[in-house]
Amino acid sequence: MSTTPHTGARRATGTSAAVGFLIVMEFGSGLLQGWYPPLLTSIGEEHGTSAAALNWVNAIFLLASVACVPIIAKLGDMYGHRRMLVASAAAVAVGSFVVAFAPSFAVLLVGRALQAPLIAFLPLEFAIVRHRDPGRAGRNIGRLIGALTGGVIVGGFLAGWFMTRIDNLTLVLLVPGIMMAICVPVAHFLVQETTVRKEGRIDWAGAALLSSGLLMVMGGVSNGNAIGWASPLIVALVAAGVVTLAAFVVLENRVTNPLIDFRVLKQGRLVLPMLIAALLGAQSFGSQAPISLFSRADPNAYGYGLGVTATVAGLLLSITATGAFIASTISDRIARTLTPRFAVVFGALVSAAGYVAMLVAHASVVTFSIWLFLVGFGAGLLAGVVPAIIVNRAPEDSVGIASGLYNSSRTGAGSVAGAMFALLMSSLVTSVTVGEKTSSVSSFTSYATVWAICAALCIAIAALAPFLDSRRPRTTSENPVLPAGDNEPAPV
Repeated sequence: MSTTPHTGARRATGTSAAVGFLIVMEFGSGLLQGWYPPLLTSIGEEHGTSAAALNWVNAIFLLASVACVPIIAKLGDMYGHRRMLVASAAAVAVGSFVVAFAPSFAVLLVGRALQAPLIAFLPLEFAIVRHRDPGRAGRNIGRLIGALTGGVIVGGFLAGWFMTRIDNLTLVLLVPGIMMAICVPVAHFLVQETTVRKEGRIDWAGAALLSSGLLMVMGGVSNGNAIGWASPLIVALVAAGVVTLAAFVVLENRVTNPLIDFRVLKQGRLVLPMLIAALLGAQSFGSQAPISLFSRADPNAYGYGLGVTATVAGLLLSITATGAFIASTISDRIARTLTPRFAVVFGALVSAAGYVAMLVAHASVVTFSIWLFLVGFGAGLLAGVVPAIIVNRAPEDSVGIASGLYNSSRTGAGSVAGAMFALLMSSLVTSVTVGEKTSSVSSFTSYATVWAICAALCIAIAALAPFLDSRRPRTTSENPVLPAGDNEPAPV
């Protein structure tokens, strides 16, 4: 009998150590997500790639995550979340090494696609902390999200700082790979496996249709300028992609275990919240590469840009992440004060104001950093409130599915926006002469158009938000409840 307290103490210590490692691992996930934007200009110089094409560094990562994250999450439910976390970390490590040693830009993009399982870390970690310590799951999940945001802030700064000090792109790109490689054995030996298993099958056909459809559409659109929009190849690619995506939707509505369960949207009246999530992802993910490239552009050579070092560029992106961190931390308080729907309106308008300000005043690093903070604050508020509305509206037995749909909506729209912005920036070009070399680069008009589109997306969110309803749909087994008024919002 005397050994029971010691056994309980050891179990609690093991749980704390495992959760602590997961928090560190999620910090590393954020670090990696913030690592690449400050290095885009250096990547372009290393591989001789245009500013427009560099949008694909982020877009291909998001695109691959749309297809792989639902599969990884489902495999975690079926075979173990620790097991899939270790496998995901290994894939991210391999992808990071491919990016670091890539002999060409095309190979680098392959490496970025291999890093897509990084987005699956959070749902796997959520399941693990809930299994290990249900009583503190909410608190630990909050810590994981905070670690992710903090990692993005630090990663953006450190990547630029390392690049300025070392001036060796391969060595700087190796850092995330080494970090993830260390996480693989530590996660295997330190984190205890979950024991609950869910029956089901993987919708491999749906995954194949979704990924191939998106690749065909984006491949056709991104090469329209180079090959010609009337080219039979471009027309065939886009048409085949649209047909494939339509077949994916039909399949998902018929199979028992769909990759993306569209039926949940109807059951919980989630179409409008998911549309807002997609608009949020399009402006927040799609604008990252243009903002980073603009901050590094030399105004003396191009006639626009801030001409800052990689370190300062990383710091500027960290300012955006800091604004998002602050807003997401207090999002629940703002939602209770303004009501959730008008908190969304407020966040969207703050981000819109930041993008509009970039159009008006973009020559000073100080003022530009203020606009970036506004953009980040607004996006962080939306990222804190919109998922809460979706979870609150989702049917009781479909909260996890609804959360997955939210993630897919954001990342999918972000990858599409990245591809569209790449097309835009390759269309609006100008000629510049640096030394004796004349070349075509994206014009300032292309950057201004991107910011204008992002501002318009934010305004669209603000226009749609008043129609949101954060109350959970009533089921036949529930007693009628009075609707929550604007001055007394339903809890989110």
